[in-house]
Amino acid sequence: MKTLGRFSILALLAIFAAAATPAQDLKKDYLSSLEADKIRDAETPNERIKLFLQYADDRLKKFQYELDHPSPSRHTEMLNYLMNAYVGCVDDAADLIQEGIEKQQNVRTGIDLMSAKAKEFLEVLKKISADGKEVETYKFNLDDAIEGTQDAINDAEKAKKNVAPPPTRRKN
Repeated sequence: MKTLGRFSILALLAIFAAAATPAQDLKKDYLSSLEADKIRDAETPNERIKLFLQYADDRLKKFQYELDHPSPSRHTEMLNYLMNAYVGCVDDAADLIQEGIEKQQNVRTGIDLMSAKAKEFLEVLKKISADGKEVETYKFNLDDAIEGTQDAINDAEKAKKNVAPPPTRRKN
């Protein structure tokens, strides 16, 4: 009976501890704490989308650098991590666009930026797929990145049609 009482007290403490953790902790495993803070502090969805796309660009450039200058240890893990981080950033930016449309926010700038940057990213990814070194070590993640980027482009094109046009000023 004593054990049952201790167990229920521990269970209640665990429930309270879980409830006390912040629900809006944005720490993604592929973002540094500084990057997560910048995204959290951004005031508009367009600013958040822009940051996610900047981070995606950064991960892609680091991936290319790692291909050209392999680290002596954990090279394969680094390549896969950077490709996963790239996909995560692009996916999060696409999710913000969808969320902005659903909430009827002004995300036109983010949509245009996604459309332009994702096309650039796709070219780089296809070039890596065709000419890249050691493709077999990161092929699964590269294919996922290509698919995710194509989806982001398609979603951005659909979003351009779904988002309300900017207000026009009438001349008197």
